[in-house]
Amino acid sequence: QPQLVESGGGSVQAGESLKLSCTTSGFTFSFYAMSWVRQAPGKELEWISYIDKSGSPTWYADSVKGRFTISRDNAKNTLYLQLNDLKTEDTAMYYCAKQRAGYYSRPYFDSDYRGQGTRVTVSS
Repeated sequence: QPQLVESGGGSVQAGESLKLSCTTSGFTFSFYAMSWVRQAPGKELEWISYIDKSGSPTWYADSVKGRFTISRDNAKNTLYLQLNDLKTEDTAMYYCAKQRAGYYSRPYFDSDYRGQGTRVTVSS
């Protein structure tokens, strides 16, 4: 059974940075593409980033493009999301998600497992 555990969230001021981590177990991490999604209070789940099993290519939602960076360390079975220049609208619960396949010619959110999430709160 795949397990995904996010960490690194917290409360920050607008303009500051955070780095989220997602440690995984129970599956062969290097075989699968991964994603980050988030859910703000009262809003629907938003898919914000994707990374191929090899680390490239990556994809970002327009809402985070240029500010967030997804990466992975297949040797450590860990996924990362660097959050820079945070805005109040980035306040949400952030989840890492395992995709069902290792590669998508046109990435889309296709997850079968995700973690419990880590909370990010950005104040002005």
